[in-house]
Amino acid sequence: MNMLTKWNPLSELSDVQSRLSSLFGRLNMNGNGDYGFTDWSPLIDVSENEKEFVIRAEITDVKKEDVKVSVENGMLRITGERHLEKEKKGQKYHRIERAYGSFERSMSLPDNCKPDNMTAEYKDGMLTLRIPKTVEVSPKAIEVQIH
Repeated sequence: MNMLTKWNPLSELSDVQSRLSSLFGRLNMNGNGDYGFTDWSPLIDVSENEKEFVIRAEITDVKKEDVKVSVENGMLRITGERHLEKEKKGQKYHRIERAYGSFERSMSLPDNCKPDNMTAEYKDGMLTLRIPKTVEVSPKAIEVQIH
């Protein structure tokens, strides 16, 4: 049996638009001649072991005081900003490929973690968050007497 799928050109147009925006929409120049990127987010690795979840975010050249980590309604949010160095007298940039500006990463946390006990460490451009797991309670069968 052959299945026909209806083609929707508008959905493809949306995909093309987002790809073009990621290529051309990142570099912005404000009115006073400063360059900055506004559309970037750090790369993140998420792993777990029997005791905790570990989230590592690569945020090189971001000062520790420019990073904020928060949890609200089961959502982890990492925000911050990487500042572009100002051109120094006698020095000109020929190419700027690294991303600059504000960033935000959000992700939902699993139910079996304790974000209240989360720890954060920032070293060598890597933010490491450790979120302990809750102790899993095995389901307990309850027998109800019928009278």
